Order: sequence, then structure tokens, then C-alpha cells
Amino acid sequence: MFRPLSLFVGLRYTAAKRGNHFISFISLVSMLGLMLGVAALILVLSVMNGFDRELRQRILGMVPHATMSGYGNEGLDNWKQLRDEVSVAPGVEGVAPYIQAQGMLTSRGRVQGVLINGIDPALEPNVSILGLHMDEGSLDQLAAGEYRIVLGELLARFLGVGVGDRVTLVLPEASISVAGVVPRLKRFEVSGIFSVGAELDANLAYIHIGDAARIKRMAAGQIDGLRLKFEDLFDAPKLVRQVAMQQPQALYINDWTRTHGNLFQAIQMEKRMIALLLLLIVFVAAFNIVSTLVMVVTDKQSDIAILRTMGATPGVILRVFMVQGILIGLIGTALGVALGVTLALTVTDLVAGVERLLGIQFLSAEVYFISYLPSELIWSDVGMITLAALAISFVATLYPAWRASRTQPAEALRYE
Repeated sequence: MFRPLSLFVGLRYTAAKRGNHFISFISLVSMLGLMLGVAALILVLSVMNGFDRELRQRILGMVPHATMSGYGNEGLDNWKQLRDEVSVAPGVEGVAPYIQAQGMLTSRGRVQGVLINGIDPALEPNVSILGLHMDEGSLDQLAAGEYRIVLGELLARFLGVGVGDRVTLVLPEASISVAGVVPRLKRFEVSGIFSVGAELDANLAYIHIGDAARIKRMAAGQIDGLRLKFEDLFDAPKLVRQVAMQQPQALYINDWTRTHGNLFQAIQMEKRMIALLLLLIVFVAAFNIVSTLVMVVTDKQSDIAILRTMGATPGVILRVFMVQGILIGLIGTALGVALGVTLALTVTDLVAGVERLLGIQFLSAEVYFISYLPSELIWSDVGMITLAALAISFVATLYPAWRASRTQPAEALRYE
């Protein structure tokens, strides 16, 4: 069967057992280095993609994509009409009213600052994933006048309470009574506990919007504002401005890029920087390919001279040694892709298993915005890493192969 001479000889050189074991060792090291570099790139980018996904699905699924409220301390009176108008705007997926208050929850001598969200249990699923992450109880148990509260899992654990227990809400406002100036207090019954595995579990609590209006002493039918959910959260800053400009009244708007945009940008920047740093591993492996082929060229001087005297052109010699370098790159890249994809698909379970085995937690929701190591394999990233590794391997073969093609037969055979 016909095979090109350069491919035939290059494969024979690669498969043959060399007398110089040091060259074989350097070839193995360069192949393993390329494999580890590619695998590390795929794994780390998958983990960063996982953090990005969790930020979008969990954090930005709990906080509003955008809000519309009155200026200053003024609430919205005609919010039902405004909700109907906003809900049919292009790109808007859901609208729900809210009343917000900051305070402290106390129980059993423990105190924790929280952000209290007054919500309508019937409309909240339109803008939030809260109902999908209830560990105990449900949002439907929040009823006006019952003064029930839903706590995050970390918040409930810190306060030492569960469903059925009572907590006291302390508002940063004072009331004047016969006893003097006293803080405003209200007792709530814990009716549910949610967990999204993020920092929000430690500082968010939900009550019925009617109860929130009463404790803030707002007028009947008045709310703080509307929460908006968009089909594409990245369009939220632009679309919420367009929606607000179409309304006759002046509205104060806010969006997720102001509250959590820095976190999202930090993840994107870290992903790019880590990818560039890990790409250095691939470059180091490429330098090993260069050194390997240079030593092979030196070791095969007589063989090159014989091939040249038999009629092989410099182009044939060039391709012979390019075959060796490219083969090392292909094998190293293929093994790296296989290892990286396997680790990316299993790293979450592997880390969880190590945590259970050792009884420790690597990521705490009290410190990080999620409590486990996420991973999301994106095949376009795998494709780009593979192409980059192959391109670097190809470039690494050019100089040694060119040097081999410049070998002069007479000089190489002078001392043979």
C-alpha cells in the first residue's frame, strides 16, 4: 500500500525504540506536560463556567433582574395599572410587587441583620426561583395578617430556629410610648426555610406583602416598587430604562449590574486570566517538543544524510520530523482532552465525596456565594483549547524540522 515517504519514515522514527533513552524520556515528558496542560485548562474553565452558571441561575434567580420604584421614600400607589402595562413590554417575562425593609432578627439571644422582602406569594414565582428551593414549608403559607416568615437555611441555623418557632423582627425605627422611646418590634412565626446554597441563605427573609406594609406603616394599597424579570438578563439594564421612559410618572430604576455586576465581571476576568496562565503549561510542553526534536535531529544526522543521498528533498526531511512533533502533540492533546472532559464531568461529585470522607467543607456559603464546587462543560471551550494546543505543537515542530532539512550529507557523513 502506498504511503508518503515522509509519513512512513516519521512514524517509524516515532515508534522505534531509540538507543538514546534520554530522548525517549523527554518525549514522554513533553507528551505528559501537554496532556496535563490541556486537562487543567478544560477543568478550570469548566469550573469557572459553573460559577458563572450558578451566579446567573441561583443568585440572579433570587435577586431581581431590575426594579422600578418611586423616588425617595415615596411608594407606588397605582402599581396594579403599572404592572399591567409593564408586563406586556418587549422582553419582560414577569412582574411582581415588593416591599423591602432592613432590620434585625433575634431569637434565643442571637441577633442577625437581614433584608426583609414583602412579597405576594401568588406573583413571586413570576420573578424568582424562591419557590423551587424550599426545604421546609411553602410560600403559600404566607398569608396577610398571620405574620409568618420564611428564612434562609443559614439564617435559620444561626438563629437556632425551625418551622413553627418564633423570631422577633427589630426595625431601625423608634416608637414613642409611655415607657419612652423604644424600638419597633414584631414577632413572626417561621413557616418555611429555603436554601439556594448561596450567601443569600444567610441574609434574606420573606414575609407577606400585606404584613410588610403594616410594619412599615404604609398607606393601603401602596408598595415600594415592582420587581421585573427579563427573558435575557443581560438586556435588563437597557430594557428597564426603555420601559421606565414610556411611563408618565417619574420612576427610580435599578438593575442587577449595580448590585451583583462586580461579582459577574470578576468571574469573567478570572476566567480569562486563569486560562492565559494555564496556557503557559502548554507552552512549556511545546518547548519540550522543540528540545526533543532537536536532540532527535542531532541523533539522526547520519540517517538524514543517507536519505538525502538517496534522493530525499529538504521538503521530505522537513515533513519527516514534523510528523514526529505533530504526533506527540496529537497524542498529548487527545489524552488531555479525555482526562479534562472526564474530570470536568465528575469534579463536583469527586469534591463532594472528598468532603464527606474528610468531614470538611471546601466552600462555605458563609464565605463564598455558593457552597459546592460547580462545573459546566462547554464544548466550544474544549474545541478552542484543542485547536490552541495543536497549533502550539505544530509551531514547535517548525524549527527542529527546518534544521533537519538544512543538513548537508557530506558534513553529516564526514566522520562516519
